[in-house]
Amino acid sequence: MDPKRWRLDGQLALVTGGSAGIGRAIARELLGFGADVLLAARDVTALESARAELMEDFPDREVNAFVADVAEDEQRRELLDWVEDFGEGLHILVNNAGGNATKPATEYTEDEWRQIFEINLFSAFELSRYAYPMLTRHAASSIVNVGSVSGYTHVRSGAPYGMSKAAMHQMTRNLAVEWAEDGVRVNAVAPWYIRTRRTSDKLADPDYLDEVLLRTPLGRIGEPEEVAAAVAFLCLPAASYVTGECIAVDGGFLRYGF
Repeated sequence: MDPKRWRLDGQLALVTGGSAGIGRAIARELLGFGADVLLAARDVTALESARAELMEDFPDREVNAFVADVAEDEQRRELLDWVEDFGEGLHILVNNAGGNATKPATEYTEDEWRQIFEINLFSAFELSRYAYPMLTRHAASSIVNVGSVSGYTHVRSGAPYGMSKAAMHQMTRNLAVEWAEDGVRVNAVAPWYIRTRRTSDKLADPDYLDEVLLRTPLGRIGEPEEVAAAVAFLCLPAASYVTGECIAVDGGFLRYGF
């Protein structure tokens, strides 16, 4: 076995939404495999906290951070200009930033549902396109999009969220085929309930938690590190023949039967 197939030494990764939860876990996982990591997020305090923690845990790796709201196109461009300044191109892009507001379909204002699309879908599409020239500087590079099981089936996250994630999964397939000849693999992961700050309020309701667990064959809530492990695998040379795929990290939720 060639151990280099399971390493990311010398690679540079950009993780959006990298200050907390799944994004922070992804950054940690990539650092553990040897990559240097660039973090982007809106909250400067949380971002600097994440950067300081990761630098302390991985003193031999480079961890840099940039404050940006990737729902805003000007800030997306500024973020990629910053990445360009590192002069190495980019090996890995993880489109993890996302957001939601859960309501009945008839209660969303146009601005509200458009904002969900902007942060979940359009940001990932535009960042992928802006990063493309840097990704193609290398013989092999990788994009991983963080989708959701709500992009496959109805869950109680609200219609716009599910619509945006379904579109993200299709974007993954389209870009994977279009950019394969350029050495850019494009994949996605689709988590179910993961234990993060964003899900803590809902999961604190014991009745709601029971309902979630009854629909989850593994009988527990997932951890951010479990999503991060799937993302890291898709970035590794060991996954060099995997593209256009969406891996559910869902404890069996999508395979539930009765």
